[in-house]
Amino acid sequence: MPDILIVDDEEIIRKSLRRLLERHDYDVSDAATVAAALAQLEARTFDLIISDLRLPGEPGTDLIKPAGDTPVLIMTSYASLRSAVDSMKMGAVDYIAKPFDHGDMLSAVADIIACASNQRQLGATVSSSALPGFIGTCPEMQRLYSQILKFAPTDTSILVYGETGTGKELVAQAMHASSQRANKPLISVNCAAIPETLIESELFGYEKGAFTGAATNRMGLIEAANGGTLFLDEIGELPIEAQARLLRFLQEGEIRAIGSVQTRKVDVRLIAATHRDLKRLAGEGRFREDLYYRINVMQMDLPPLRDRGKDILEIAESCLKRCCEQHQGRKTMYFSPKAVQAITTYRWPGNVRELQNAVERAVILSDEDEIDYELLNIDIELVRVARHSNSQAAEPLRGVSLAEETAENLSLEDYFQRFVLEHQESMSETELARKLGVSRKCLWERRQRLGIPRKKSTKGGQRAGNG
Repeated sequence: MPDILIVDDEEIIRKSLRRLLERHDYDVSDAATVAAALAQLEARTFDLIISDLRLPGEPGTDLIKPAGDTPVLIMTSYASLRSAVDSMKMGAVDYIAKPFDHGDMLSAVADIIACASNQRQLGATVSSSALPGFIGTCPEMQRLYSQILKFAPTDTSILVYGETGTGKELVAQAMHASSQRANKPLISVNCAAIPETLIESELFGYEKGAFTGAATNRMGLIEAANGGTLFLDEIGELPIEAQARLLRFLQEGEIRAIGSVQTRKVDVRLIAATHRDLKRLAGEGRFREDLYYRINVMQMDLPPLRDRGKDILEIAESCLKRCCEQHQGRKTMYFSPKAVQAITTYRWPGNVRELQNAVERAVILSDEDEIDYELLNIDIELVRVARHSNSQAAEPLRGVSLAEETAENLSLEDYFQRFVLEHQESMSETELARKLGVSRKCLWERRQRLGIPRKKSTKGGQRAGNG
């Protein structure tokens, strides 16, 4: 029988919540202050702590750290979203506003205790095997796995940040599959792929005759996700008008189809994703600030592939095995040493998606069991440029600072392009190639690929722009 500790300075709330939980077979203890609760924590262990945010003396969030692995559910009569966000960023598992509905409280308690039990069964280290589709054991991914398992059973809105190709939709799929909504629909919508004129009708549906071409009633994607999860990818591309409708849906739990005068109640958990800085966009008036705070109850940050260390090669090997089975039916292909060097050194601006595409292309093109770096379309000479500049091993160029010379904040191709454009008027092709650490042939091929025209010198009677 799960043990629960209630912490609230209002005796009537402690007693009523205690009676509610005891009627549903929970063992319950209570305390009026953080100090009294800490004394009980030293004497015994609990499966869940339910604490008011505002208490005499220390706030309820001061219980989060001493509680360790015991989840803390925060109650607040100050139903401020910002307070709830702050509490969860400090480690609270969820929050509930007072006065709360008995059914909502019981549902939240059951979900949290079930999730905590599952995590204990998994052990101290969370592996990708608990979440199908994920590969990697680096610390950043360990943190991500823990967050998915911790947040999935709740109905909290999640905002997933990550560069293109880092797996934001995979996170949404894992969150849905690990939630209590797993047997209901997961509806994924790419907000950047739907024209502005259609996005509202796609999300909210429309009534027959609402506009030209509306020949029948049509259910919107939000209603189609009823009982399940709605994943809005690239939410930063959502038009302002659609943002207002989405905010109302999140606040009221209801939608109104275009052309209709009636609203419909829907129960949908929202997961949003973006690669853009929504806080900055909100400050510039290009994204509603109230919507930003509504969807950003909990934030998950996906690491770029370049920061995942040895995971990169593990992902590449997995892609190779899968592609061999799909395209060749061969299971003996392997990467050459130079290919391994290129894979683990290249910065992968397109992240996992770019790596998957590179490996698939190499498998299709290869006539041998060994895959060399050329088939991956990774220029190993260009990889050396980045390593050369990042290590500051090259002689600094006259008039160019080391900060300008390094490529820490650029992809390899961006660095190459900027270097050539900045110095091609003052250097010959031979000098450019030598400073970049590549051959003249490589320099020429890169010019062609990136569309960088070679500027002719005006010296010696030549005219700039002669073709």
